[in-house]
Amino acid sequence: MNSLTQMPRKIEQVKFPLQEVSRQLAKIGSSGSFATRLTVAAGDLHLEVQGVGQIRFPITPGTARRLCAVARPARHGFKDETRLDQRVRDTWEIAKSRISIDQSRWMNTLAPQLDRICRGLGLPQGCSLKAQLHNMLVYAPGQFFAPHQDSEKTDDMIGTLVVSLPSRFTGGAVSIEHHGAKMRVGGSDKSLTFIAFYADCHHEVHPIKEGYRIVLTYNLVLEHNAPAAGAPTAAINELTDAIREFFATPGQARWSGDHSMRSPPDRLVYLLDHEYTQRGLQWNRLKNSDAQRAIALQEVARELDCEIFLALADVHETWSCEDEYSGYSDYGQRYYGDDDDDADENEGGESPGESSDPELTELIDSDVELRHWLGAGGRWEAVAARVDAAELCYTRPSVDLEPFESEHEGYTGNAGNTVEHWYHRAAVVLWPRERTFVIRAKASPRWGIGEVAKSLRARNPAAAIAMAQRLVPFWANVTGQTEKPALFDATFKVAAKLGDPSVAAALMQPFALAALKPKAALRLADLLDCYGLDCCRHGPRKRITNGRKHDSHGWTLRCRSCAEHCAQATRRRDGNLLVGSSRNSGHGCSSCQGRFDSTSRQRT
Repeated sequence: MNSLTQMPRKIEQVKFPLQEVSRQLAKIGSSGSFATRLTVAAGDLHLEVQGVGQIRFPITPGTARRLCAVARPARHGFKDETRLDQRVRDTWEIAKSRISIDQSRWMNTLAPQLDRICRGLGLPQGCSLKAQLHNMLVYAPGQFFAPHQDSEKTDDMIGTLVVSLPSRFTGGAVSIEHHGAKMRVGGSDKSLTFIAFYADCHHEVHPIKEGYRIVLTYNLVLEHNAPAAGAPTAAINELTDAIREFFATPGQARWSGDHSMRSPPDRLVYLLDHEYTQRGLQWNRLKNSDAQRAIALQEVARELDCEIFLALADVHETWSCEDEYSGYSDYGQRYYGDDDDDADENEGGESPGESSDPELTELIDSDVELRHWLGAGGRWEAVAARVDAAELCYTRPSVDLEPFESEHEGYTGNAGNTVEHWYHRAAVVLWPRERTFVIRAKASPRWGIGEVAKSLRARNPAAAIAMAQRLVPFWANVTGQTEKPALFDATFKVAAKLGDPSVAAALMQPFALAALKPKAALRLADLLDCYGLDCCRHGPRKRITNGRKHDSHGWTLRCRSCAEHCAQATRRRDGNLLVGSSRNSGHGCSSCQGRFDSTSRQRT
């Protein structure tokens, strides 16, 4: 079996319905590609550059040198910065403000080519593209641009169009890569060469050997929404059946020996093939097959009465590997050698100076977190949520993509040779509408307890108890890692008013008493008044402080006065406040003669 298709050991028994969903989604796609190229006559392009004058084709070396004289060194983006570094980008740039084009004539050629580009990139039928001029670039002998991705310069930008002007040069081929597929495009001294590709494609310009390469670059933007037309009905029906079965099938054991009963998955998370930024992730701006599959999933959501969202996904994978990293520049990009063949080619091997990545042998671990959810109505929600392996499917594994960050750990002691990759991806997320409360409460416990509080304020205790009971099965998992006072306070307030001792105790159990604030401490008295001493013996969990285990889960609060002493000690920031018998030293309660020790951090 190919090692790159192995799942982590802990999730290798994922249910077959999930695999069937992936298979049905893979059958839905478009006929387009990540990039397309066209050759067009240059007769309609009448071009002038300030300081140089009219540009005649083919461009001579003398004209190219004059263009360089009015240009400036081009900068490049690095994270949130714009840098000038000729080790990464060495070319000349002329701003669009210095360029004049006879648009009435140029559009006779450009408009029909944009229609062809739409089809070549696999955009849904009915979409239209607009090309916005960005700049002119001049590559002189020896100049290049290292592998990179273009930034999305506007919210509706989905790609880049490069128009290579007629000139004579050798070297300087453009290599474009996406998910392992490659396209290499040269130039012409007689015609315009159009190269269009999605913004998430990695591409580079190899060094010029002789002559000059001159191009106009454009941002490709969608002018209006894509129509809601997708896959054939038969494909939609098969996908619907697969997802219906997925949501009805209980999860299987994750590892050998796990015999626990598992519920069906809460949601389905499908990782899209292309990469998106937050501002570029919109239903009507999805790329190529992503658009077709998202439309299909929206149809399924309507049929099965599901909620559906887009979300950004942070993926982290840990792989065992055989080789050491080598051949990378300071910017994490691979070094390239001279290209010996300027002819166009769809597939190509590594350049002579390019070193291989380490050989990945086994996927050890993987985790995915969703953030920045976008609903069907276009509203963003800044919610983070972990993804269970039994919920996750894809048609393109992350290992096929270019990670935005990698870290290599060699053999050290008992540890193996490993590589960690981090990826920015996007996902379509859907779940049955009836599970919305549970899904959202898992993602945001504060929201979940707030919904229970709303029902209590609306004088609907039955609904409040029903919602609180739905929180209990996962409440300890989603709140056990937080000490946020706001969630602690809100939970105590709800528990005191809920009227159900067992549910109230289950909601309070995950919290540590150290998170208690004075206002919430007074609510301990409300709990005593409402439920009595027996219920209040079971509260915050055990915690470890300074390497010692402290039993803070057995309260011995006996009366309201004890709770008031608790509040006073909490105001003094005395740490864990624990109340107990009068045998040990500490502060006494005048009402019940109980005593508590606010300094030893142990029950007294």
